[in-house]
Amino acid sequence: KSFIDKGALVPDEVTIGIVRERLSQEDCIKGFLLDGFPRTVAQASALEEIMKDLGKKIDYVLNINVDSGLLLKRLTGRRICKECGATYHLEFNPPAKADVCDKCGGELYQRSDDNEETVANRLDVNIKQTKPLLDFYGELGYLESINGE
Repeated sequence: KSFIDKGALVPDEVTIGIVRERLSQEDCIKGFLLDGFPRTVAQASALEEIMKDLGKKIDYVLNINVDSGLLLKRLTGRRICKECGATYHLEFNPPAKADVCDKCGGELYQRSDDNEETVANRLDVNIKQTKPLLDFYGELGYLESINGE
């Protein structure tokens, strides 16, 4: 949690261990979708080993391209209901009444890691780490890029 609050990424060894354990579960036998992992070439290499150990292969790696300015706007405008977890956006999907959930009347809040400084830090880290990862998966022939705007 302390890594996330600072906008930093969780260390590879922690993340890889969690992923290895999860992918070994019975409900992953027929397949699974990973979102946000791997984030580094070291994680991608570890995932290749995990997949090999499980007798599986990666079919596709999807890269969703979105302008950094738009991502900053999307994340800093996000609001979440404390009661039911419904998600809103101040501009793109505002609640009918400011700071009040349309579904349950609960209070809306902004996540501590959705402030401009933390989001900008996350985006900077992501940009620096994503390029080598995209190159890695591009060379393996797994990479598909789509427009997320």
